[in-house]
Amino acid sequence: VTGGTLFNSTDPAVYCAMANAGYDFIWTEMQHDQRDWQAVSRMWRTCPTAKAVPGVRVAYTDEREIQHALDAGALVVVVPTVDTVEEAIEARNWTYFPPLGRRSNGGGQAFDAAMWGNVPGGYRNTINDNVVLVLMIETLEGLKNADEIAKIPGVTAFFAASGDLGNFSGYRQGTPDYERAINIVHDAAIKAGVRLCGPLAWRDRADFTCFQAGSETAAIARGVTAELGPLANTQAKPEVGPFATKP
Repeated sequence: VTGGTLFNSTDPAVYCAMANAGYDFIWTEMQHDQRDWQAVSRMWRTCPTAKAVPGVRVAYTDEREIQHALDAGALVVVVPTVDTVEEAIEARNWTYFPPLGRRSNGGGQAFDAAMWGNVPGGYRNTINDNVVLVLMIETLEGLKNADEIAKIPGVTAFFAASGDLGNFSGYRQGTPDYERAINIVHDAAIKAGVRLCGPLAWRDRADFTCFQAGSETAAIARGVTAELGPLANTQAKPEVGPFATKP
């Protein structure tokens, strides 16, 4: 399972192109971007039948953030820097309707025909079985509590945060301490029976089955490079005229 990252764009055309490019879900970045939820909702509603389902990384385990994401239509919710069982339960509670969680049922939700209003069985009755909750383990405290966090009902996946695990721990990537940290996340996920996620560069690591791919701008650059092939960066110098190379 691979998510393409929509990091900066609010253009529905860019979102729809990404959502139909072959990814399984789109990781709409809301932790490190300044978009508002209305802009996100407009993008998602442009092509709700795209091959990739809408997902989002929220800023925290906050009711407002998670409620906005789900009300806009998210089917994948990624929560960063989950350090404690209490934080994980809070994220779970705002993601799921009762009885598993405490998500509010009200107007302005993704119940209308533009999103999930026509799903068989109805949105309210089926979303708990279809939403994906991914918790990111990024700190030493999160590592210490990883086993207990992974066992919380409703947690779908653990994400081993390749960059911030190093940032918060001080361990350099590739060192034994860093690899031990990754293995703690790995072992907690496997023991609890939840998916293990990481960056796409880790697709060959054992037991990793879901991934975050690069951003929309990186995808555009890769696509242009692939399209041009050997013609990339071969702009010739003019031989005549004012821009010709002087002898």
